Amino acid sequence: MIGALVLVITVALAATALFGLVTTVTSRPPGRVHRIAVGVCEALIVAQAAIAAYRVLVDGVTLPEQTTFLIYLVVAVCVLPIALQFATAEPSRWGGAVIAAGAIGTLVAVLRLQGLWIPGA
Repeated sequence: MIGALVLVITVALAATALFGLVTTVTSRPPGRVHRIAVGVCEALIVAQAAIAAYRVLVDGVTLPEQTTFLIYLVVAVCVLPIALQFATAEPSRWGGAVIAAGAIGTLVAVLRLQGLWIPGA
């Protein structure tokens, strides 16, 4: 895992969650800006996941809880697009809250991944 990229992902996910909550409070359905925000977050997460998966599966980095790490990696990649799909399937004022919940869930998964990343321990 790359520490600086984790920090960027954390800030991006927190900003996306806050943006989703603000649009929910202002009674606006999710729009193009939400899709862009989720896309940026997802691109960062996929880059981090690809690097981490490569290091674990190809480079032979051993982790104490390798299976748990890989499961969290899959969860981190999948949650946000699913939340966006639910939020935009039937646009309502609550779509932003769904995106915020997905961003917070993904943020928890990313932080847990960082905690599990202890190579050679």
